Amino acid sequence: MDTTAQMIDGERVYRFAITRVTQGKHVFYTLTIPISVLARTCFVVPREQDIEQGFQRTLSKQRAQDIADYIDNGFGSIPNSIILSAQPEANLKIVGRGKTMQFNDDAHSFLIIDGQHRVYGFRFAKTKTLRVPVVIFDKLSRTDEARLFIDINTKQRPVPNELLLDIKKLASYDSELEETLGELFNRLANEPNSPLLGLMSASKKATGKLSRVTVNAALKPVLAKLDEPDIDRTYDAVSEYLHAVTSILKTKKQLKSITSSTVFRAFLALFPEVATRVKDRYDGDYTRRNFARELQPLAEKLSSAQLSKPGDSYKEFAATLSRYLERKLSL
Repeated sequence: MDTTAQMIDGERVYRFAITRVTQGKHVFYTLTIPISVLARTCFVVPREQDIEQGFQRTLSKQRAQDIADYIDNGFGSIPNSIILSAQPEANLKIVGRGKTMQFNDDAHSFLIIDGQHRVYGFRFAKTKTLRVPVVIFDKLSRTDEARLFIDINTKQRPVPNELLLDIKKLASYDSELEETLGELFNRLANEPNSPLLGLMSASKKATGKLSRVTVNAALKPVLAKLDEPDIDRTYDAVSEYLHAVTSILKTKKQLKSITSSTVFRAFLALFPEVATRVKDRYDGDYTRRNFARELQPLAEKLSSAQLSKPGDSYKEFAATLSRYLERKLSL
């Protein structure tokens, strides 16, 4: 039983201090509410469940559990407001000279406009007393609710993944793998001898540049195949390999194609295969010259057209590159 509720006129209700805000034609109320109360009184109508009235996305239990774990482990705060629309079941009243809101303890008191996964996560959290900021609209039609949902999800621009990755180190949120990826990216972007110098963008997508998201996605499988990768040896080998690759692209007058996500990821997917050949034939002397020797069939068979229009699947393009490297058995 939720002990924060009160019995008033035979109804179980909650009361919280509020501030009334007017913006344009809308009036809403700001307040803080314990997450246990939000978990009990809020709901969503996913589009898949109600094609006529629903407009929310399908809930992800894993995402909600991640939020619950974040709360229970005390890692930080949740300062963004949950945005709700009061429903008839709330029987919402403004009392106490306009400074207090009263609403029923009902599972359908409020429709969630924004913050559905946060509220869903509150249900899984062991911590129940945390109070979070809330914005409550009253007397909205379903059309108004849908329009508000659209405004919130189109007018607010999400932070690019490239920027989030770029500042993770500043926030000390990097895992060991992310630290290695970050170091490799920074060295490929900034070392004077890097084959990608001037061709990378750290914190945002940019035309003709490799983003952090693309580079990380390409390097993760490479690092997964290395036994306790040494950052210096890994950078040197990858850098020398990319020098050999870009040399081929230059002969095809397609150097800029290295900044294509398909081309870059395909060539990095090929790296373990080529590096293994260099290790076997040249005793692990990972120089651009030795990489170039193993990549020579690509220089002969790969066309400029294939590089300029590689398609959308890096796996298919990598398979093509791998076929070009096949050598006939010599007895």
